[in-house]
Amino acid sequence: MRAGPTGLALNTNQCNRVYMTKHEGMSDRELVLATRSGDEHAFSALVRRYMRSAYVVAYSVTNRHEDAEDAAQESLLVALKRIDECRDPEKFGGWLMTIVRNRSRNLLRREGLRETSQVPETASSDLPRPDRVLEVTELRGALREALETLPPVQREIVLLHDLEGWKHREIAERLEIPSGTVRSHLHFARKSLRTLLGDLNTARKDESVPV
Repeated sequence: MRAGPTGLALNTNQCNRVYMTKHEGMSDRELVLATRSGDEHAFSALVRRYMRSAYVVAYSVTNRHEDAEDAAQESLLVALKRIDECRDPEKFGGWLMTIVRNRSRNLLRREGLRETSQVPETASSDLPRPDRVLEVTELRGALREALETLPPVQREIVLLHDLEGWKHREIAERLEIPSGTVRSHLHFARKSLRTLLGDLNTARKDESVPV
């Protein structure tokens, strides 16, 4: 019997799932070496593993959703082209994040610093009430303003830790700084954010009081 198109598609999907399962369990070193050997599924696994983190690091530099997406995607393409230049495959993550930071800075230099930024919104099928939209928009704006006041390294660390869930040790290894320094940056970043968000909320309340 000949397998029809549906059977072929099913077999292809099954093969893809097998590849994904196989590669998801591999270490960074194994995936880098497999990529160098021409295994395209290996690099796809690296992309799935680091795409969100690359975006977060890019956003910590650019403060703009569209620029962060462009820089993250561009960085992954650069990493693929230069995969042979990764001297320590076990530290692929740190090597990639260095590329992301550099490409993000290059993007800023090319386009110039922008005053406006956009935080990605979660798509929803139900439209929220206008007052809820205003509340969320103001919250995003306050958080964005506070984040922009942080030094780049603190902004990057707080986003990786609190948004992406990276552990102190992982951040230290990827950024190539001591774990104690990561904890210190995180402590002061959170302290600054609490103070700044409190000040911004107080200022907004004062502005809303009729004269």
